[in-house]
Amino acid sequence: MKKYLIGSLLVCGSFTSHATIVEMQTSQGVIEINLFDEQAPNTVANFLSYIEDDAYNETVIHRSITDFVIQGGGFTFSDSLDPITTRPAVINEPVLSNVKGTIAMAKLANDENSATSQWFFNMVDNSTTLDIQNGGYTVFGQITAQSQPTLDNISALVHCSDIPVVDITSDQCSSSDVTISSANLVTINSVVVLDDNPASSTGLNPTNNTLIAQEDTSDDAISSTSSGGVLGGFWLLIAFFVSVNRLKRTH
Repeated sequence: MKKYLIGSLLVCGSFTSHATIVEMQTSQGVIEINLFDEQAPNTVANFLSYIEDDAYNETVIHRSITDFVIQGGGFTFSDSLDPITTRPAVINEPVLSNVKGTIAMAKLANDENSATSQWFFNMVDNSTTLDIQNGGYTVFGQITAQSQPTLDNISALVHCSDIPVVDITSDQCSSSDVTISSANLVTINSVVVLDDNPASSTGLNPTNNTLIAQEDTSDDAISSTSSGGVLGGFWLLIAFFVSVNRLKRTH
């Protein structure tokens, strides 16, 4: 089991970083991620614990908003969205900025230390909002340049509400004559560690969060529709069934 040294974390100033490298195999392509072991040690350890347990295997992307985020890590799908088993929440580590191409932890509204298994990819620079809302959202890695097309593929799919779907048209999203199965959703087939040496990817230059000291005075507080956070599983399940309207599900 790899041990993580928790040192002092700088909120301001520039720095370079080393990273553990993981690979996410999805039904839309591969996403390779450099994890920021040094700047977000608790969050990286939490993420790797889910990988070690194969907890992300066969989960689905349950939320995708154009020019905002792509979110997963919380649910599998059989005849409905089934929440995965989660570990205790991890403490917030808002050291780095939510710029394009980073991965960060989703969490409950109005609870900055509530992140468990769910994560999201920043599809654009969301730093002006997500660096300060709800205590700031913990960035713990960044994708490689070669992985961006996979995220773009997911974003370009037809969406039933915020859920990206395959082989279903926009009109069919509201049809009672269409059956949806796991094959119609974007699936995370597996997540594996390619190199568990934190120094395996050198020369990274993550952007530090310089806004966290500012007070969040925005009216649009964190919610399941305004940011990378999520409400509780019960409400998200309701949102899913509303979003696909009367789509029949296989049994």
